Amino acid sequence: MIIAINLLKFSLACVFIIAVSISAGEKNSEERSSNVDKINTTKGDLMVTLVGHASLMFDFNGKILYIDPVMSEGDYNKMPKADIIIVTHEHGDHLDPFAINAVRTDATAIILTKRCSEKVEGGIIMYNGDTDTVKGLPIEAVPAYNIVNKRSNGQPFHPKGNGNGYIITFGDKKIYIAGDTENTPEMKALKNIYAAFLPMNLPYTMNPEMVADAVIAFKPVILYPYHRDDKLIEKLKNLLKKESIDIRIL
Repeated sequence: MIIAINLLKFSLACVFIIAVSISAGEKNSEERSSNVDKINTTKGDLMVTLVGHASLMFDFNGKILYIDPVMSEGDYNKMPKADIIIVTHEHGDHLDPFAINAVRTDATAIILTKRCSEKVEGGIIMYNGDTDTVKGLPIEAVPAYNIVNKRSNGQPFHPKGNGNGYIITFGDKKIYIAGDTENTPEMKALKNIYAAFLPMNLPYTMNPEMVADAVIAFKPVILYPYHRDDKLIEKLKNLLKKESIDIRIL
């Protein structure tokens, strides 16, 4: 009888351990996938991955597109090869030739600013306001710059004309990746943006008030705060609580 009771206790303990392990596995799986989102378009689903900081990966109809790939945010040696790579500006947390070389092939199209082209060869240079169609995707370069936030010498962290944000059209959806910028007049004048990736960290880009000001002006359906200080998220949500904006935190 004692042996039977002990066997029963052992069996129940094993079941408990297995259940806890499954639960932990499910939780970890959810955490790993929390940097991924899906946007439906008329030409198929767009899978959006926040690799980290300002580094993004888009998967659309078998095409892989990277924004600002840097090795400090992910091991690009283990990631899918790129059909398109887009770089917003030349700062090291956005432009990493090692990450670019890890995912580029002879067929990869690379979109760069003029300053970025000094560090990466073989790219397409886009200036503020340029438009192009790359591998079937319409792309527009939007000015990205500081108005208020400046270095101690009075120079903006991101001078006008150096950097780009980009609007990429996937099917019927326009996705805006702002790069390092503030709430510029060009940003606030945008139309028909479905999803916007806006930076929110000081002193280099925007505070929550600047982000809210821009979002209220051009009214994207979805807002992804990225390149962000997580301590500012709740303040941003409060500023936009009366707006019909879907704020998604990857």
